[in-house]
Parts: sequence; C-alpha cells; structure tokens
Amino acid sequence: MSSTSGPTIAELIDNCTRTAVHLEMRDQYGVTAEADDFRAWLETGNLDTDPTSEDWAPWVKLVTQAVTRGVAVRRARIVSEPASDYIRYEHASTTVNTYAGEEVRWLPRRPASTLCLPGNDFWLFDDRIVRWGYFSGDGALVGHEISEDPSAAKLCRNAFAAVWERAIPHDKYRIN
Repeated sequence: MSSTSGPTIAELIDNCTRTAVHLEMRDQYGVTAEADDFRAWLETGNLDTDPTSEDWAPWVKLVTQAVTRGVAVRRARIVSEPASDYIRYEHASTTVNTYAGEEVRWLPRRPASTLCLPGNDFWLFDDRIVRWGYFSGDGALVGHEISEDPSAAKLCRNAFAAVWERAIPHDKYRIN
C-alpha cells in the first residue's frame, strides 16, 4: 500500500545529519511538475538550468544548506543505453544538481546486472529512513512510503553503495 502522507523530501533532508542518497532506476518519469519543461526541451532543446529560477531555487537552497551542514547528498541513476529522451533531459539538467552540491553518478544498466537491487526507487536518509517511490508504468508518481525497517535500510544502503562504486561521475558520463 502506498501513501502520500508523511514527511516531505525537504523535511527529511532538513532533518538529516550525515547522508541523503537517492537511487533512480527508471528510464522514464512522468513527473507532473516537469511535464511542460520536458515537452519544451523536446521541441526546442531549451532547458532551464538557472539555479536561481523559480523552479530550481528551492531545491538548490535545500541541498546547499544540507551540504553546508555536512550532509553528503548523493544521487545515482541506473540507465539504459541508448538513453531515453527523458534520461537525456535529466542528464542535461543535472548541472543544477551538482551546482547545489549533490554528487551525481550514472550507471549503464548492463554493468548493474549482477547487483542486488530493491524493486523501487528510494531515498535513504542517515542510513535509517527509507522513502520508497512508487511509479506507474508510464512513470507517473503514484505514491511513496516511509520505512524505518532496519532490513530495508540495510538493503538500500548496500544497493546504493554497490551502484555508486560502479557508476560514472556526472562530469565524465556521456549520453549514448
């Protein structure tokens, strides 16, 4: 059962003291807030990468404040190659994530084949709180769920570490 209640990502990051890691494993997301920007990018190639823009400023502030407090904010993406349009769009906008202080890495799906991974994307906060993200087949967010189950946290910690070790830093990863 998924839920849309509970703490927000911003609240969870604000309460973090050491680590906030995010593993993304889909090739397509249908996030409502990005729909217009994604469509415009497909049509024109233009993309908002201004960290002070209305869309980006709250995220940049949140991550910058966390990093300043000493929180390591990391994001890893497992992607198919050749990349989907959405992954190409994400790659192009990741400069803002890194500007804010996030470390981002990319892992092509093939080298991920031998990794033990959870069935859903997740955020893991301070190695103890998991926020699962649930998506429909076309990538629309259908809910999330918070877990403080130590075995779920351990699975996510180990999965993220394994992906991170194999993944390519954003500034070195070239989209195919």
